[in-house]
Amino acid sequence: MATPRRKLPAPLKDALKAVAAALDALPARGMLIGGIAAIMRGVPRATRDIDVTISGGHGPLADTAHVLAGRGLVPRIPNALAFADANQVLLLRHEPSGVEIDLSLAWLSFEEEAISAAELLDVGGARVPVARPEDLIIYKAVAWRPQDQQDIERLMALHRSSIDEQRVLRVVTELVEALGTPERMAELRRLLEGRGPG
Repeated sequence: MATPRRKLPAPLKDALKAVAAALDALPARGMLIGGIAAIMRGVPRATRDIDVTISGGHGPLADTAHVLAGRGLVPRIPNALAFADANQVLLLRHEPSGVEIDLSLAWLSFEEEAISAAELLDVGGARVPVARPEDLIIYKAVAWRPQDQQDIERLMALHRSSIDEQRVLRVVTELVEALGTPERMAELRRLLEGRGPG
């Protein structure tokens, strides 16, 4: 389904081009998630940073960081590699534009499946893999901030016909039970059904 896409500010476009180049250069597959991915799926919203994920287990993280640095994507905190080892997210900044980038390491079977199904889209003048709407909904149901809940509603309104709601419910149930937050499932069902927040 064709969806309208917001024009991105120049710094975000520049950072996205660097992210696209880095994903092409890395041995691990990856994709855009988060706010930029939602925008590319037609959701009208603002964002100032970039969320990207790559498959874990593809060599030392230091090698990944070296490839990223070659595209201007540098750590934005001290001891970024140690933090990433502990938290599975590498906190970066696109040095020329100042845009912050969170690169998460994917290990779960759902994440690997989502990365394999990502679609190449033109994002700010670069071709980059973007999570499918269905997989974005799953990511956002796990994050579950107010903005994520709004994104779920809008993604469902735009892409309902292409979304397997039973898969979404099954995968999210598994993930939130592991997180100890199963109570959000009733609210998620309301959002999927287009009934809005309870």
